[in-house]
Amino acid sequence: MTTPSVRLQDYLPARFSTAAARPWVPSSTPGKSSSPLRFFADDRGFVELLRMEPGLVMPLHRHTGEIHAYNLTGTRQLCTGELIGPGDYVYEPPGNTDWWKIVGDEPMLALVIVMGTVEFLGPGGVVTARASASTQLAEYRRHCHEQGLPMQDLVDR
Repeated sequence: MTTPSVRLQDYLPARFSTAAARPWVPSSTPGKSSSPLRFFADDRGFVELLRMEPGLVMPLHRHTGEIHAYNLTGTRQLCTGELIGPGDYVYEPPGNTDWWKIVGDEPMLALVIVMGTVEFLGPGGVVTARASASTQLAEYRRHCHEQGLPMQDLVDR
């Protein structure tokens, strides 16, 4: 049996960013910010660190794709009453509709993988806002431009 020869130039390079190079992008909600890690091509989704201060509520929203969320610090209480703390993982299937809030005294920090779009819902289930790879990328670019920060290569090609 022969071992195939491996040429490193045949592989795409790994992409990484250091914590020091990644900014925290504030949202329009005071006490909520995100640090983008990756934006998937064709608006398929994004990966971010999400930080929210105690007492904040993630309002009613629906997912068009699946969500994977791993809590690093802090605690959030799902609309079902379940508490999600450090080390806990939540999977939300496409179509899932929920809301949750940050409880306790510590900010929540979670690694979140969002596939598709998050649709924020108002009365009667009317979509009031959307968060997608393209909207999050636009916010990242705006923040970097306003703060004079270099933009990292976070977009899949």
